[in-house]
Amino acid sequence: MSKRGYHHGNLRQALIDAALRLIEERGPTGFTLSEAAKQAGVTPAAVYRHFDGREELIAECALQGYEIFADVMDYAYDKGRPSALGAFEATGRAYLAFARKHPGHYIAMFESGVSVNRTPELAAASAKARGVLEKAAAGLSQHIPADKRPPAAMFSAHIWALSHGVVELFARGSPGTRSPYPPEDLLETGIGIYLRGLGLIPPDT
Repeated sequence: MSKRGYHHGNLRQALIDAALRLIEERGPTGFTLSEAAKQAGVTPAAVYRHFDGREELIAECALQGYEIFADVMDYAYDKGRPSALGAFEATGRAYLAFARKHPGHYIAMFESGVSVNRTPELAAASAKARGVLEKAAAGLSQHIPADKRPPAAMFSAHIWALSHGVVELFARGSPGTRSPYPPEDLLETGIGIYLRGLGLIPPDT
């Protein structure tokens, strides 16, 4: 698409795409709006017709990221198929896959300092993504006796934290944190240990 096309309804997305590239390359605080404008092929003044500042631009990147993330998680969950356990494990793998495929979005969502409560739209997109994992956790936790069953929100938060830790430490090339095991294996075995502790996986599997 030519740069001229940006002036006919595509400038906003062009700026978001430019910001995502810069976020991936330099981090959320490593670029200016002028640099985003230059990458998008427009003047800095044009940016302010769409965004009040860099934080608003990053928040829009995060919003789009959460929307993609929710779709990825929902696709992995696949309505609880082929089983509650299989669907739950698939959502954990989807987390890792999303972070690798959409690093700019991931950083905007989790490392930029932009609050998910900054706008109602961002809060709703974040809640939708969390909701998929909570739904998967709720389905799986039905196999735990009621008196030993953790709340689905707690259950899913534990797996979210585990997934996030594996991504941050081992899947995104953080310096000094190389693992002798692939991130996928770390995540799968970690989830397995957690689920065994809840009695959802037999000890000998």
